[in-house]
Amino acid sequence: MRRCRLLIYLSLLLAFPFMVSAQEVLQWRGADRNGTYPGTNLLTSWPEAGPDLLWEFDGLGNGYGSPVITSKNIFINGEIDTVNYLFALDLSGKFLWKARIGKEWMQNYPGDRSTPTIAGDLIYVTAGWGTVACIEMKTGKTIWSVDMIKDLHGRINRFGLSESVLADGDKVFCMPGGADTNVVALDRFSGKILWTCKGLSQIPAYCSPQLVKLPQRDILVTFSKSALLGIDTKDGKLLWSHKQDGEGDVHINTPWFENGFLYYITGDGNGSVKLKLNDDGTEITEVWRNQGCDNTMGGFIKINDYLYTASYGRRYWYSEETNTGKITDSLKFDKGVTVTADGMLYLYNEKGQVGLVKPGGAKMDLVSSFKITKGSKAHYAHPVINNGILYVRHGKSLLAYDIRKKL
Repeated sequence: MRRCRLLIYLSLLLAFPFMVSAQEVLQWRGADRNGTYPGTNLLTSWPEAGPDLLWEFDGLGNGYGSPVITSKNIFINGEIDTVNYLFALDLSGKFLWKARIGKEWMQNYPGDRSTPTIAGDLIYVTAGWGTVACIEMKTGKTIWSVDMIKDLHGRINRFGLSESVLADGDKVFCMPGGADTNVVALDRFSGKILWTCKGLSQIPAYCSPQLVKLPQRDILVTFSKSALLGIDTKDGKLLWSHKQDGEGDVHINTPWFENGFLYYITGDGNGSVKLKLNDDGTEITEVWRNQGCDNTMGGFIKINDYLYTASYGRRYWYSEETNTGKITDSLKFDKGVTVTADGMLYLYNEKGQVGLVKPGGAKMDLVSSFKITKGSKAHYAHPVINNGILYVRHGKSLLAYDIRKKL
């Protein structure tokens, strides 16, 4: 009997690395673009100095984009000498290759501002001055490249084009922001235009879009300068829009769709909003809004009946009840990014502090925190969690922390 148990235990140990390696992060904020990462057996508290730092790669150049991670490699963008490059690393942080993408944004907050998207064996990346490129994953070879400004008649905005493009089926979607070519679907294998959508003819608002899949149709949901747009992915038809009351144009956070409802949070408009999407996706109805719960670019998390997010203006984190929009708790931890894994919230604020929070429905409990001391410039990048590793990009550096419980 003891020998049988030992054999079972050994077989589980041998199987565990295989099961773990099957996890991948292939696009902005994870599988559903909502900052929720798979994982179990993660630490529920950290030492005072933080979890163990496994490695640092400090050759990325400038940037604020996050990594994507396959079973073998890490891909991330960075700016060196005004040029955006896609970097390939192995899982130990060793440099493999870099591919030149295009001209990067240098006027304010210089550096890369988007996350690669992986579909099959191809990687789709954008640069701040409008290049969208398709890169072969194994070699770094450019398959095709499109200039959203020159080729798609797009328009630049105040802080550079920042969209992490979305791929689905044979299409890749991007937002040049042109008067007639506002949102565009490209053939993801050739870069040829499949359809264009006029939208509301507004400039882009830095949002990485969400894909809502319904029985009747699939809908691309994204922001232009002063409105949330819902676009049929089949033909580019604008189905509906939801205008912002504010005068700002910085609507960065990807919306969240769940059980027939859309949620979004913006610091330059209506604050936090809940919309009801009808069954066929052709109409929306506003359920509530709370302008006191604002977040410009840190994303938000929904767990059961609560949203968790930072407030940009007040520098607090909030929990917000999804049935009413009422704020139920606040946590003083400056402002920044929120992601989640294994039932915990991971906060990364603009002062470089990383916090581990236990969400308790209406309440939040800050369990542990530590400060990022490596890297450069602003702390804007969204952390990624994969296979028990917390990846934090701070400017030129990508840091990998071990957040797994020890046996």
